[in-house]
Amino acid sequence: MKNGKLILALMLVLAVLMPVQVFAQKAIVLRLAETHPKGYPTEMGDEEFARLVKERSGGRIVIEVYPGSQLGQEKAVIEQVQFGAIDITRVSVSPLASFVPKLNAFQMPYLYRDEAHMWKVLNGDIGNSLLASLEPFGFIGLGWFEGGARNFYNSKRPVKTPADLKGLKIRVQESELMMGLVSAFGAVPTPMAYGEVYSALQTGVVDGAENNWASYYSTSHYEVAKYFTLDEHTRVPEIIIGSKISLGRLSKADQDLIKQAAADAVAFQRSEWAKYEQVSIDKVKAGGAQITAVPDKAPWVALMAPLYAKQSKEIQDFVKQIQAVK
Repeated sequence: MKNGKLILALMLVLAVLMPVQVFAQKAIVLRLAETHPKGYPTEMGDEEFARLVKERSGGRIVIEVYPGSQLGQEKAVIEQVQFGAIDITRVSVSPLASFVPKLNAFQMPYLYRDEAHMWKVLNGDIGNSLLASLEPFGFIGLGWFEGGARNFYNSKRPVKTPADLKGLKIRVQESELMMGLVSAFGAVPTPMAYGEVYSALQTGVVDGAENNWASYYSTSHYEVAKYFTLDEHTRVPEIIIGSKISLGRLSKADQDLIKQAAADAVAFQRSEWAKYEQVSIDKVKAGGAQITAVPDKAPWVALMAPLYAKQSKEIQDFVKQIQAVK
């Protein structure tokens, strides 16, 4: 009896002396890398995703968002996610396609009829199966974000037809398919890190680039490349991916919680994207950008036939599935 009282007394003394956190459950902290700056629609989507995870886990799981390429440029970040040095990232499908070739189908030019068509594909069986297909490559697909339609812009001249692009040095992402797309128009594709494009446009290292309205504005590229052509050659979605190594350490219940939070953050992100896109259009027009519409895309589409023909049978069949979605 005396021994029991002595042990109890010692336990009480230790409880007083030990830090409180020894007895509390330590939060699981996950790092999310984001290329775009704070306040950009994808970053806002990341923050909403993080908020939902923290709320639904009762604070057990905390996602820290690192915007503005603090953890590196997209390709380097993807590699770090693959071997578990970074837990989660939001990236464009384009650089991820060099790791997961089937994603090249989502980059094919003039693939979708419109934005609604793209979201039917992403929210349906095709989008879900693609997320699941990332696991053998070391990633866990968490969800899709809006990335807008990509258009050409340059510092030299208005571009009304594909022939007007001939000879222009156009910055592209590090993607073989995107290089092929630009080459098909007679331009010179120039792979370059996203953060280097402004100075390259300013100094003439490149003549132009291609991106969506939001990025054209947020990067201030409209200041040094005022000719914007509304050709909408691609609608490349953004994707949130987790490290199979990092997330694999969590319980299935926590993995499911994270996946559901990513899915539930999409509506918020799409809404913020629409608002930001309109602001971007208004700002670049006020800043002197010259916008050229493309009323007839048929000549642009016709030049893509050889690019489609070069793709593997798997990609060609997959494209047919996408285009068949009503």
